Amino acid sequence: MTTIFNSLKLPNGTTIKNRFMKAATSETMGDKNYRPTTELINLYKTWADGGTGLIITGNVMVDQTARGEFGNIVIEDTQNLDLLKQWAQAGTQNGTKIFMQLNHPGKQSPKTISKQPVSASAIPMEGSNSFAFNTPRALTNNEIKTIIQKFINAASVAKKVGFSGVEIHAAHGYLLSQFLSPHDNKRVDEYGGSLENRMRLLVEIYTGMRERLGADFPIALKINSSDLRPGGFSEEDSLKVIQKMDQLGIDLIEISGGNYEKPTVQGIGKGAFFIDYAAKVKQTVKAPIAVTGGFSTANGMSHTIENNEADFIGLARPIVLIPDLPNRFKAGNFTAIQLHHLSTGLKGLDKKVGSLVGLSYYQQQMFRVAKTLPVQITENAWSSLGFAVKRQGLSAFIPQRG
Repeated sequence: MTTIFNSLKLPNGTTIKNRFMKAATSETMGDKNYRPTTELINLYKTWADGGTGLIITGNVMVDQTARGEFGNIVIEDTQNLDLLKQWAQAGTQNGTKIFMQLNHPGKQSPKTISKQPVSASAIPMEGSNSFAFNTPRALTNNEIKTIIQKFINAASVAKKVGFSGVEIHAAHGYLLSQFLSPHDNKRVDEYGGSLENRMRLLVEIYTGMRERLGADFPIALKINSSDLRPGGFSEEDSLKVIQKMDQLGIDLIEISGGNYEKPTVQGIGKGAFFIDYAAKVKQTVKAPIAVTGGFSTANGMSHTIENNEADFIGLARPIVLIPDLPNRFKAGNFTAIQLHHLSTGLKGLDKKVGSLVGLSYYQQQMFRVAKTLPVQITENAWSSLGFAVKRQGLSAFIPQRG
């Protein structure tokens, strides 16, 4: 049996039963009070039963006034924890571990949610998606301290309700990524300027969590390999941040890339994204490395683990379409998955709504899985477009991360 089914012990002693990781997905299944729904709980139970060793939840926001999209779950207090407990229980079925991903969108909170979002500095969004976001204002020092406490408090709730660990989201252009990037962070206080200062927010969140949660509770980090743009967060910066977090005792590092302005990870490429960078990182740190994006074949997944290029295979779209992919792999019933390109049949419309349709299709399939309905494999985009509008109205056309 390939080493992809070998267990792995994290630095703090937590054992993950195999090397399959369900990466964060945009389920948008929170209710009007930003709590989990029955559908979301069912979906995660299906993934846990499907054989995945580690599940990372979709974005859980730490501030209800700063959300990345409609349907986000938010943790700001210790009220009404029953649904969170059910979510944790669902995600720990079958010997699975579930980490709650914690995030703040910063300026990547759309107009429909934030009239004036916040960021490291008042640098507006750029690129084709910028129309959907208002210009942010710079956070005050006191507000930064408050956000640090929000992350720590949310992590404390995650532990209290039974999650196996947490993941700090410092990738994809969200708030912590904005602080790390010299393109977005023009501050002249202790949170800006040098890389040491730009990573201070991340470090203070992590050390605060560690102090509150103890050495035995896993804390993971999701970080970009780079911003993929001139003057932004570079691979050199990324490596230094990863090495610093490793020295501080982080338990797992997930490598990804891109943001709303350069949404590379939303595309479908040939082969695993970021694998060369991950292999380089692995030579310099002791924490396990997860790579998300671009895995589509059994051979490619096995090769990555056997060659020690990464410790975990992060799967998002493939595990939406095949929720029991690890079980099928183990039984010899999985060789590859083909991710189809959806089209309305109208080239002009496809260009305008292509990214929306792609994301909506996978959200639609997650709803089907949650209701124990079979996944629909299609290249026709109209059903997914209709699903998006029915669920979110015109705000469906606001860009979202996949």
